[in-house]
Amino acid sequence: MAAATPTIPLLTPHKMGKFNLSHRIVLAPLTRNRSYGNVPQPHAILYYSQRATHGGLLITEATGVSDTAQGYPETPGIWTREQVEAWKPIVDAVHEKGGVFFCQIWHVGRVSNYGFQPNGEAPISCTDKGVTPGTDGGDWSPPRRLRTNEIPHIVNDFRLAARNAIEAGFDGVEIHGANGYLIDQFMKDTVNDRTDEYGGTLENRCRFALEIVEAVVNEIGADKVGMRLSPFADYMETKDTNPDSLGLYMAESVNKHNILYLHVIEPRMLRTGDRFETPHSLLPMRNAFKGTFIAAGGYNRSEGNKAIANDYADLVAFGRLFLANPDLPKRFELDAPLNRYNRNTFYIPDPVVGYTDYPFLDDVHA
Repeated sequence: MAAATPTIPLLTPHKMGKFNLSHRIVLAPLTRNRSYGNVPQPHAILYYSQRATHGGLLITEATGVSDTAQGYPETPGIWTREQVEAWKPIVDAVHEKGGVFFCQIWHVGRVSNYGFQPNGEAPISCTDKGVTPGTDGGDWSPPRRLRTNEIPHIVNDFRLAARNAIEAGFDGVEIHGANGYLIDQFMKDTVNDRTDEYGGTLENRCRFALEIVEAVVNEIGADKVGMRLSPFADYMETKDTNPDSLGLYMAESVNKHNILYLHVIEPRMLRTGDRFETPHSLLPMRNAFKGTFIAAGGYNRSEGNKAIANDYADLVAFGRLFLANPDLPKRFELDAPLNRYNRNTFYIPDPVVGYTDYPFLDDVHA
């Protein structure tokens, strides 16, 4: 009898707080632009359940916390009753397959335009400096700088979104503090030009982020809260001049709130989809953070296995590979060939094409 194939590191179990994960392959949060009118649609039931496995962690696409949070067409929200109800069957379908499902809660800040804002108003941010129109193909409008006394309202929007996510049945939330969106805008020194207690020093720039973490933890419990960060990235003209210090400060600061996990984008991913050589590493953040550490950013099977084997991360999030391979854990287990992703269908509103029509291994071999 042939010896059993040794289990690859990515397919070993991991205990993440109260969640017993059967493997370490995470569905990364991926904007898919198929939530018409900002309401999750029935076709998302199939999309997420296709990618669900028993004891596997899935993170939703970025989901808006309020009517000012949107910056892209047909992205979902979780601030209305209708949205909460629409998420419920999607969550149920993932749970039926034994999956663990977190909702990524999000505010785009200045990465928006008048057309996405209530009454055609200016997008809000920590600054009135806008993203250069045309960046990443978007027609971005100049933002309005939030007044100091408005900031608690935004923090409260995240708290309410987290409460709504739990009501919709999610196992927890991931606070989106990455990719050049509102929280990242506050944290990064090339964007944040405030002179109040939310600007200037590193501690002040991170205050907004940490107030959101505290509010969400107090609302739903630290054991249900993760956070995504990209201190090294320059998405949407949002970079920091000392990303190592920013990343380490945030890793140490969220420890105080005992959050479940920290999900960090690799320094090599300066911009979405592009890999760069870099002297930076996530290791200092990994070593500082006490909870489960998730690495993301351009990983393949061998790199993911190496990250787990070397204790560089507890879990690895896969985006484009998981998008194109709904049975990615099975393919990694068998070292089977992967479907190629089609970038042209990532962000179209079609409910099937490029969304739920990527074949499973069983289909290929049938």
